[in-house]
Amino acid sequence: MIKGKDANKKVIEEVILDFIGGLGYAEASPKVINQTLGKVILAINRNSLDKIRTSFLMSERDLNIVKVSGSVKKLK
Repeated sequence: MIKGKDANKKVIEEVILDFIGGLGYAEASPKVINQTLGKVILAINRNSLDKIRTSFLMSERDLNIVKVSGSVKKLK
């Protein structure tokens, strides 16, 4: 689960593409499962979790990974 004032699909995709590029984006295969105001549930390939975390930390956007789970049911 990603929270922050910049937490929306477009910004998240831009941040990931800027940091890990097209090939890394394809490997991570991010998919927005649920999006509400200031909160996004994002499904990714578990092997790319560190790259996604780093891309959020390196960006100047307000994006914080609050919770990571293997099941979407546990995040809601």
